[in-house]
Amino acid sequence: MAMKPMPRLLSSSSNRDNSRFCMPLFGQALLLLLLCFVYRAGSCTEQERESLLQFLSGLEGSISPSLGELIGLLRMNLSCNSLSGGLPLELVSSSSIVVLDVSFNYLTGGLSELPSSTPDRPLQVLNISSNLFTGNFPSTTWERMNNLVVLNASDNGFTGQMPTSFCASAPSFAVLELSYNQFSGRIPVGLSNCSKLTLLSASYNNLTETLPDELFDLTSLKHLCFLRNQLEGSIKGITKLKNLVTIDLEQNRLSGSIPNSIGQLKRLEKLHLAYNSMSGELPSTVGNCRNLKNMNLGGNNFSGDLGNVNFSTLRNLQSLDLMSNNFTGTVPESIYSCRNLSALQLSNNSFHGQLSKKIRNLKCLSFVSLVDISLTNITGSLQILQSCRNLTTLLTGYNFMHETMPEDDEIYGFENLRIFSLNDCSLSGKIPKWLSKLTNLEMLSLYNNQLNGAIPDWISSLNYLFRIDISNNSLSGEIPSALVEMPMLKSDNVPPKVFELPICTGYALQYRINSAFPKVLNLGINNFTGIIPNEIGQLKALQLLNLSSNRLSGEIPESTYKLTNLQVLDLSSNNLTGTIPDGLNKLHFLSAFNISNNDLEGPAPNAGQLSTFPSTSFDGNPRLCGPMLARHCGLAETPFVSTKQNSDKVVSSFVFMISFGAFFAVGVLYDQIVLSRFF
Repeated sequence: MAMKPMPRLLSSSSNRDNSRFCMPLFGQALLLLLLCFVYRAGSCTEQERESLLQFLSGLEGSISPSLGELIGLLRMNLSCNSLSGGLPLELVSSSSIVVLDVSFNYLTGGLSELPSSTPDRPLQVLNISSNLFTGNFPSTTWERMNNLVVLNASDNGFTGQMPTSFCASAPSFAVLELSYNQFSGRIPVGLSNCSKLTLLSASYNNLTETLPDELFDLTSLKHLCFLRNQLEGSIKGITKLKNLVTIDLEQNRLSGSIPNSIGQLKRLEKLHLAYNSMSGELPSTVGNCRNLKNMNLGGNNFSGDLGNVNFSTLRNLQSLDLMSNNFTGTVPESIYSCRNLSALQLSNNSFHGQLSKKIRNLKCLSFVSLVDISLTNITGSLQILQSCRNLTTLLTGYNFMHETMPEDDEIYGFENLRIFSLNDCSLSGKIPKWLSKLTNLEMLSLYNNQLNGAIPDWISSLNYLFRIDISNNSLSGEIPSALVEMPMLKSDNVPPKVFELPICTGYALQYRINSAFPKVLNLGINNFTGIIPNEIGQLKALQLLNLSSNRLSGEIPESTYKLTNLQVLDLSSNNLTGTIPDGLNKLHFLSAFNISNNDLEGPAPNAGQLSTFPSTSFDGNPRLCGPMLARHCGLAETPFVSTKQNSDKVVSSFVFMISFGAFFAVGVLYDQIVLSRFF
């Protein structure tokens, strides 16, 4: 009996973290061997038994070439086993294996060429993704794979030009996944021979030049993904691909406009063209793509009024990202007819007017970013948005200029809010108590406003808050003990949650998951007084601590050395005194450090972590000394005394000298009188 009924040896996994669900390699091989012996006589040849025994005896982390001798084996799955070494050519060139999966291991080296005399092989699916393979793809190997349907070589270190030789030899070839490699040059025209290709993905490579015209002949193509390359030119020909479901060309150098013929792509569900150099108006024909679920056009130069697009036809739309363009006019009311919309990002455009009450219709809305779109009436806007009960992320900075923060009896709701930013609005008033009702809040940004008063004690009741930025306001009072009792600043545990859309903190920084954000306490540029509480050392998970430009006094707490995760520490421009605690040298992750413009004294560190920072980190402390400050710390160094003290010392010395001289003269005269009597 052949071994065709044998089940898969190992469940595949989507990433290395799921490897705990994989069967250990030893158990997998033992299962294979047992199955071989359990089958009735004749099911496993002597040669196959010997090959399996060799495999078992050679379990030292590499793949044994003997597995290629199992002539009855159809499917081999060795993924998620931390295997090292190379991929034996015997497996790729097996005369029986149809499916070979070695993904999520640590296999290295290149792929070997098959001899030109090798007969055609039966391999249909090859998954070598998430390894450490390097070098160019072999060409003759694929010429022998005339049954190949799927090739996944993503997440490796392959170089050179994208492989295309299997397009000519394998008429049924359908899936090519090459993302996260180092392929370079232009997209080869040989891909046009892959007439059955349904998925083409080569994101995160170094591909250049334009999309070749031959690419638009792949009429079976459903998914086209070249995210984050260096592609140029326009996308006009892309509308020939009538079966497209996914277009992902984000983060390239594409130019031109979206063609009016985009509406012919009736099956399109995902249109991602963000962070290119595209321009022009959004064509009204986008409304004909009625299956569209995700549209991301952010970070381009699109312009014009969006009112010419009827968004109400896009009933399936779940995510709309138009941020950082030049759209004008008002936000079209038709957007609020997209009842399935869960993420809406309109930030950094030239819209005007107030927020429409119709946004309340979007019951699924979870993520809203309205930063810098000239909104007015903060109280009315928040009262409208509080009806969106599923909101978890609300970004509204750079709006409502010079208005007043709403008071407690004006705002309700937002119980599910986790991310809230209301920065750069020049808002007056105090930190409002209605924020205390946001019991799920994780990040709070109120920086660059004109808020005054003290930090309220209720802040410690926000048990999930781990990022607090209230810098550049007019807040006063002492740093409350409640602030150093924040639970999430003591613990490293932040339950990870994926955002519906990336949160941008600059062009180069985009966050897709909350736990990727550093833990921050930023109170800089305010009017805080008093001492830095010694309990600050409890916030062991803190990564950024900024207390600069306040009126804090006293010494730097010794407990600061317990903040072992700290990467940024800024205590500059205060009235701090005393010496620099030796324990600060234990903060080995510090990449930015500033204690300038205080009243610190004593030697600056000349060894350890702190000695790696420039003199500007210590400037403005007249009594600090050390090589980096060009002020020596010698023992004979004269202490600072006042002018009055110096003059008193001079007078005392002068009196002492006159008195001592008179005494000496009288003594000498007396001696002369006595001596004259005897001589």
